Amino acid sequence: MSHTVITTTTTTTMTSGDGVLNTGYARTIPGLLKIGQMLALLIAFLCVRCARGWPSWAAFQYFEVVTLWFLIAFLIFFLMHLCRLQAKMPCINWPLTEFFHYSVGTVLIAIASIVAAVKSAGVSALVVASVFGFIATFLMAVSLWTSYSVTCGPHQTGAAV
Repeated sequence: MSHTVITTTTTTTMTSGDGVLNTGYARTIPGLLKIGQMLALLIAFLCVRCARGWPSWAAFQYFEVVTLWFLIAFLIFFLMHLCRLQAKMPCINWPLTEFFHYSVGTVLIAIASIVAAVKSAGVSALVVASVFGFIATFLMAVSLWTSYSVTCGPHQTGAAV
């Protein structure tokens, strides 16, 4: 009687992209856009926060609330991409969530920046805050455009063309 023995050897290697942190995300276009948005919103918030003598209290309170809210939201999205948490929560459509967040954020930050520019009354810190608000609005519009192409753009069907 002859016996046949089959031996299977499995090896597992871990590359730098398989770790807990996705450090490569910070070097991608969406990652750099999120970093730019967070920096612009942080500078805008700090300029308003540190300014003395607001000409319009309600307008700059609104500006502070909107910039701080979206700064925290983008930080959460950035950390979720960095830690790969989307894969652990597949019940949420993350590209669509980010698309809606960017669309609402672009409109609200644009409104807040326009109001801040109009009501700044020549206070230089408030003018700088509105400029950084417009920069954040532009970066959010670019992110909205790129997330739109991912979320709503043409999808490959697998059929030969």
